This record gives sequence, C-alpha cells and structure tokens, in this order.
Amino acid sequence: MFERIREKLEILADAAKYDVSCSSSGSNRKNENKGLGDAEGTGICHTYTEDGRCVSLLKILLTNHCIYDCAFCVSRRSNDIKRAAFTVDEVVELTMNFYRRNYIEGLFLSSGIFKNADYTMERLVRIVKKLRNEQRFNGYIHLKTIPGASEELLKEAGMYADRMSINLEMPTESGLKLLAPEKSHEDVKKPLNYIQQTITQFSSEKGLIKAVPKFVPAGQSTQMVIGATPESDKEIMHTANTFYKNFSLKRVYYSGYIPISQDARLPVIGSQPPLIRENRLYQTDWLMRFYGFDVKEILNDAHPNLDVDIDPKLSWALRHLEDFPVDVNTADYKMIMRVPGIGVASALKIVQARKFGRLHQDQLKKIGISFNKAKHFIRYADSPLQLRDYEAGHIKAVILSESSSKYTKVPKNQLSIF
Repeated sequence: MFERIREKLEILADAAKYDVSCSSSGSNRKNENKGLGDAEGTGICHTYTEDGRCVSLLKILLTNHCIYDCAFCVSRRSNDIKRAAFTVDEVVELTMNFYRRNYIEGLFLSSGIFKNADYTMERLVRIVKKLRNEQRFNGYIHLKTIPGASEELLKEAGMYADRMSINLEMPTESGLKLLAPEKSHEDVKKPLNYIQQTITQFSSEKGLIKAVPKFVPAGQSTQMVIGATPESDKEIMHTANTFYKNFSLKRVYYSGYIPISQDARLPVIGSQPPLIRENRLYQTDWLMRFYGFDVKEILNDAHPNLDVDIDPKLSWALRHLEDFPVDVNTADYKMIMRVPGIGVASALKIVQARKFGRLHQDQLKKIGISFNKAKHFIRYADSPLQLRDYEAGHIKAVILSESSSKYTKVPKNQLSIF
C-alpha cells in the first residue's frame, strides 16, 4: 500500500511541476478553533513571503489522466506515460501527514480532466472540504478551477480555497486552437468572471452582514505558456493586461515552454526554454502593476518585442530620452519611479529624504538605487557638468559594459524558435 502511494506521489508531483502559478500572497485565513495551520502571510512553492521566509507546499495533481490532447501538455491523452490517480482520502491523508511533519505549509492541487469537468471538480471540492471541516486544516490551499465545471461547484470550492486559478494556456485564441483545438479562451473567461462576481458580492455583503464567510480571499490567477506558439511579446502582454482589468486577477504567470514532445507545431526537443524572455515578461508585468506604466508605452506596433539584453524600463527610457534627465530633488514620485535603476521603495525614500535637504550622490547610493544605471537619467545636487547629450546607443553600451547581469549571454537558439 505504502509503495503504491509513493509511486502515485512521484508520478503526480512530477506532472504538477509545469504549473508555475503557485504564489500565496494575499490570503488572510487565520487559525481558529485550535485547528491546524495558518494561511495568514504564508508563501508556498519555495517562494518568499513579505518578511523574507522561504516556505513550501505539497504540489500535486489529483490525476494525470486527461480527456484532452493538448500538444504542449505532458499529460495529454495521446502521450505514452505512466498514469495514476489519487483517491480523495489519499490526498487528505498526504496533506495532513506532510503538514504534521513540517514538510509543507499548504496545498497546491490541480488535476487532469477525467470523465468530464464536473466529475473532476467535484472530487477537488471534496478534498478541500474534508481538509477544512474534518481535519480542521487552516493552512493555505490553492485550487485549480476546471474549465466547464458548474457554477455550483465553483462557488462551493471558493468557500474552502484561499486562491483559485485557471490556466489560459496560450496567449491568443489562434495559438490555443493550433495546439489544443478542443479548448477555447471562452471556457476560461466564464469561470473567471463568475468567481470575480461572487468575490465582489461577498465583499459588498460585509457592510450589511456581521459575519460573511471568506470566498477565495487570495483572489484568482492564471498562467500562459510562452514560446510554444509564435506570439509577439506585445500580444502576450496585451492579453495579460486585458485579463488583469476584466477579472481583477492577482497575478498572471508566464511559463517558458519546455519541449517535451516531437510535434511539427512545437519547438524541437533540445531547444532552450525561453527563460530570458520569461524574465523580461515578468519585469514588464511588474511595470504595469506597480510602476504606473501602460502596456502600450512598453509594447506597441513600433516595438512588438522586448529587448533581451536590457530590462523593459531601461528600454523605454532609452526610447524617451526627451523625458530625462529627471531632477530627483524636484520631480514627482511617479516620474522618479520611471527612472531605470530606481525601484518603488527607493523612489519613496528619495521623496521622503529630500524634505530635509537637497540630495547628493553619496546619499542616493546609500538609499540603495542602482546608481551606475540611474546616473544617466537623473540630476542631483552635485551632478557633474555634462557638456553634451549622449545618444541612446552610447548610454546602452556604457550600462552594458558596467553590468554583470546573468542575462547578458544569450543562448544562440533561445529566441530563434520561430
């Protein structure tokens, strides 16, 4: 019995590794009534919490059996791999045993779709319901939404999960139809919309009802596979922007495609996963969510793809040198945030520090900005006299020559898939 469970765990944990959408930020489920676990402030998947702690979770599939035959997925129907499926009780027991041994602080549970969407979703709901009600488990639970599942099951799942997510798979409908003709983006939008409306409904009732139950307190997220189909960075980020705005998503995850099958529609096995591109997309996502950039400022028809050798904020600044230099002693907070090498926290420190006097070079370095990058775009109290304006190409060359970024050297075949 033990060996069979162990074999299932090896198969279904390995199959779950391709899903990267497992951050726990935003949940505030507390440990009450002497239960087990506490999702308040907890991070998962060997990620980091706001206070710097590295924590983990049990990340598994309920099953890798699937009725779909998506070309990019290792669990696709036609793939000749070992198949396995946990029972409801096995997942509950594994989660509790791992938690009691302090191996995990939460559960990330996804699944292939077997029989149909409701059949699969109903088993996922039974698992989280047992953990909460019978085992009194208050740790973090991230549950995957199964496309096509009924609204009744989605609502019940939301009463027990901290976060729910559903994978968009490909950034565009045409890309999805190329590799997974049985699926559509509409199948993803419907549950996202329903859960978002229900979250809004529960939030509005807090002002009228004394005790409103939690409903997906950590919100929703989605994931896109990058590099399996020939979309531009512009198409990817415009899709992400649309989903952020329409469904109030907490995160969009970008997963560089790892070639796993021989298929003429896909990059060949042995191709480098587009890891640098993935990193640049995350940086762009950050600029949109925290730095006040509109996606059209970064990616548009004139610039449909991100630079590989420099980050997107530096790329934007080099294209808009007319907005620089910025005087850190007089510029507003939003403009200071747009300076390459200055982050959100550093910009706030600059605004606070200049209340006590004009800022000099040594003070800016102590604040923690990336001075070698920022110095080309700012003025400060003891700025050196600059006799002429430098061109974007010169500034870029100087910054790259002074940089020791691990992204400088690009594998030759990384972005030459298409």
